Amino acid sequence: MYKVCLVEDETDLAALVKVYLEKAGYEVVTFDKGNDAIQYIGHPVDIWILDIMLGDDINGYDVIKAIREEYPEVPVIFTSARDQDLDRILGLELGSDDYITKPYSSKELVLRVNNIIKRVYQQKPTNIIEYEDYKIDVDRRLVTHKDKEIKLTTLEFDLLLLFVQNINKSFSREEILSAVWGMDYFGSDRAVDDLVRRLRRKMPKLNVGTVYGYGYRLS
Repeated sequence: MYKVCLVEDETDLAALVKVYLEKAGYEVVTFDKGNDAIQYIGHPVDIWILDIMLGDDINGYDVIKAIREEYPEVPVIFTSARDQDLDRILGLELGSDDYITKPYSSKELVLRVNNIIKRVYQQKPTNIIEYEDYKIDVDRRLVTHKDKEIKLTTLEFDLLLLFVQNINKSFSREEILSAVWGMDYFGSDRAVDDLVRRLRRKMPKLNVGTVYGYGYRLS
């Protein structure tokens, strides 16, 4: 299920749009203040719908700037009561994918969301691996646990991928060094122990067992 984050200070409109989006099969999170929306950045969101004028001193332009610092490719639709070329141009310059002027039809907004979702996410199959309560998006290199993102370094993600793609296979420390660090790595194999320790700490439900005197195995 794709998640939509709707940032709209008109509560009646937000409630109506939320109903239409949920009927279309989306999970919807709503905020009426820009600061609350910015605080939510970091949670998995597939598309944002941002009103330009919000209920505090943070506007939609501020929110998209904060989104783009973390997620340069997540789709964003701007909405505004003002139908001015300057708003459209500024929205596009800041990286919005679409712009719709109020008052708008909720059905039209849903159609625009559908089109963007198909274009961005459904042109190629999503490569998701599920383990326990974890979801691992291989293409986006994104790990979530109950809809909360787990921040992994490049090496931590590569090690995780090695394990989840080879469940119950034992790897020696030398094999892990070669697969994760590369053939030209000449450091100590104790780097593997440190990396496994960090991964266990961030993902405690990851059942990585120690094969004593040899290496590690995910079961």
